[in-house]
Amino acid sequence: MDTMEQRRNAIVDFINEKGNITFAQLEKKFPNVSQMTLRTDLKSLDEAKKIVRIHGGAKSVNVVLGTDDYIGRRAVRNVEEKECIVKKALPFIRPNTTVYLDSGSTTAALARIWPDQPNFIFTNSMDCAMELSKLTRPTVFLLGGELNKYSMSVCGPNAIESVKRVNFDLAILGVTSYAGDVGFSCDVLMESYLKREALTQAAEKLILMDSSKIDKKSIFQICRLEEGMTVISDASAPADFRTECERLGAHLL
Repeated sequence: MDTMEQRRNAIVDFINEKGNITFAQLEKKFPNVSQMTLRTDLKSLDEAKKIVRIHGGAKSVNVVLGTDDYIGRRAVRNVEEKECIVKKALPFIRPNTTVYLDSGSTTAALARIWPDQPNFIFTNSMDCAMELSKLTRPTVFLLGGELNKYSMSVCGPNAIESVKRVNFDLAILGVTSYAGDVGFSCDVLMESYLKREALTQAAEKLILMDSSKIDKKSIFQICRLEEGMTVISDASAPADFRTECERLGAHLL
């Protein structure tokens, strides 16, 4: 690493990529940098509010803020994969059904191509609600709760209680990550409760997840593959994930 600034930028990128790291992981990533220098780097980056130091490691600022990333940044990542995913999801959206539409950049992409047909659509996403407001035939319900200005979504006890009172024909969820030992997960506790409740209330469960999220872990579990859902991903989904879906009875598209 040529300069201190370059090294520290690389440290921030590494932490943002992982969400949270241990100091041992940092040492392994930068084997030619002394422990003292790395600790000084973390202290300086924490003071500059570029990362958050925790006992034994560090966390991404985005995770601590309550979202895995800014919605605007996610919207421009893996665009082709997301377009592929939402096109596969369209046949699941049948007229005269009640749908839960989760927040996220992929679900917002789906809202942009939602057919103008009769549906009751419940969403916690302001971006999805804005896209759906352009249509004339669906009835859109925006859940109430605390606004997360980074993901442009709402969550909290009010949103969860509202979902408990609705019987959904279909729940369409976004997730932050998937790993075989923990299943699907996200980094915000109340969002994990909301997603879980929407799945519980739904006759059909659909998870939209591009392949970049596979073999990664977030903090809070949402559900597991064996809970009877359909997963829509892109062509780059690894072979072992496809095998795992088949073994656990999950339908992968």
